[in-house]
Amino acid sequence: MRPVRREEILPLEAYERARDEIRPAVLEAKKRRRVHVGEHLTLLFENTATIRYQVQEMVKAERMTRDEEIRHELTTYNELLGGRGELGATLLIEITEQADRDVKLRQWRGLPSHLYLALDDGTRVRPRFDERQVGEERLSSVQYLRFDVQGRVPVAAGADLPALTLEVPLSAEQREALRQDLASDA
Repeated sequence: MRPVRREEILPLEAYERARDEIRPAVLEAKKRRRVHVGEHLTLLFENTATIRYQVQEMVKAERMTRDEEIRHELTTYNELLGGRGELGATLLIEITEQADRDVKLRQWRGLPSHLYLALDDGTRVRPRFDERQVGEERLSSVQYLRFDVQGRVPVAAGADLPALTLEVPLSAEQREALRQDLASDA
């Protein structure tokens, strides 16, 4: 997928003026790329538009004006997109109760290597993930994943961790959004 280029990032003041016009389209793009895997796991597949929005939001939140700060954000967030034929996703582990969250993040420490996207022939594609987000004792509640689906659109997402085994089909709308993202590699 094409990374976001520096010239696509609006200056802070221009973004603040245009934000209300930009935001609805990005939220709709995120909606089509959000996959709830059971009660506590959400995969948000990223594309150029969602990453551009995230960088713009960081520029706004941190009041960034220096080019080197913005380029650093671009480098960081563009890594989430993955390479040709890959799908990048942010995994959100959403557990509202603090005590329950602490227990689950310890129990699910090995979760990233037990996640998968299923292809139409039954192949399970495991993600590459940032091992720095998996501590000695617990998992971070936000994970950045890249799935090398080799340009193929997944049909389901799941986990096969012994303490958490589930699979959900992707809707036609989700599959179409991911197909478009993969096609943008060309």
